[in-house]
Amino acid sequence: MKGRREAGSIRLGRDGLQLYEQSGYGRPGGDGLSLVPVEALYLVHRGRLELPGETFESLLAEFTADPHFLRTYLVYRDLRERGYVVQTGPHDFRVFRRGQRPGSGQSQYMVRVLSERDPIAFDRVIAEATSTAQMRKSHLLAVVDDEDELTYYEVKLPTLPQRDAAVLARPVTARPFGWAVIAYGEEGAVLEAGGYGTRIDDRRLKLAPVEAVYLIENGWLNLVEGALETGDYGAVAEGIDGEAREKSAVYAHLSARGYNPRTGYKFGHHYRVYGATKTHSEMLVHALSGGTTMPMSVISRSVRLAHSVKKKMLFGCVHTEGIFFVEFARIKL
Repeated sequence: MKGRREAGSIRLGRDGLQLYEQSGYGRPGGDGLSLVPVEALYLVHRGRLELPGETFESLLAEFTADPHFLRTYLVYRDLRERGYVVQTGPHDFRVFRRGQRPGSGQSQYMVRVLSERDPIAFDRVIAEATSTAQMRKSHLLAVVDDEDELTYYEVKLPTLPQRDAAVLARPVTARPFGWAVIAYGEEGAVLEAGGYGTRIDDRRLKLAPVEAVYLIENGWLNLVEGALETGDYGAVAEGIDGEAREKSAVYAHLSARGYNPRTGYKFGHHYRVYGATKTHSEMLVHALSGGTTMPMSVISRSVRLAHSVKKKMLFGCVHTEGIFFVEFARIKL
């Protein structure tokens, strides 16, 4: 089948409409079919399209003036060869369910193409994943590494189900030692029964800063008079930890929904989070401000680690509209 160049696209005559009707290529219009560059290059590669005076290499040389093009083409080719019908937009690609095509089926995925070095702006990820969810489709990141291998991640914005939140038997009093807060005797026993703190010895129980902030803000913890004003402790916590505000906001959200966050330092993240069972944590959570940007390579390592210890990997973003949890899950198409 032969085509011609026309105003930034490749145009086929009426005989090209069969490509759309049979396999979902291009956009019909007028008396023929318009192809975008990735579609045209793929069809040339497959020997289904000829452009006078052009070869695969000449087209590739032209199209790769856009530095994003080659990654996009590799993802397009991979999806096509997996049996999917693919069209451009509204992100990079719209992918139809196997066996379906435009006009006679529903798209299943919205795909954003990235390289392994691309930064992930969480505000943008949240906006795109929200838009995709509103269309009742799955949001995918197609990541192309430096050896042109592809990895697909599904991005979800899960709402954690409400569980019975821990409630202390009564408010307690503890003593601050700088940023450390220690409860003694029966006071420590009340906190421990509620799932808070770590034992130093039989008499003393130490609270983590996020635990102390959460309990103070909910009226369950008072600090010994004269040692430090109760209302000043949050400023002390922020003074020793530049991420204290985000960590405290995510900790409070998880705790209020009935989860038990504990430090996730050994996993390289802020929290390991327990749910209905106190034996094994269900997920790893890293707290972020909404405007955070993170390399895709860092996210990839986090997902791999979480998967290896049989946990979900969530990033808790402190957003202007509340806490958004962003989950990246590696999938096979």
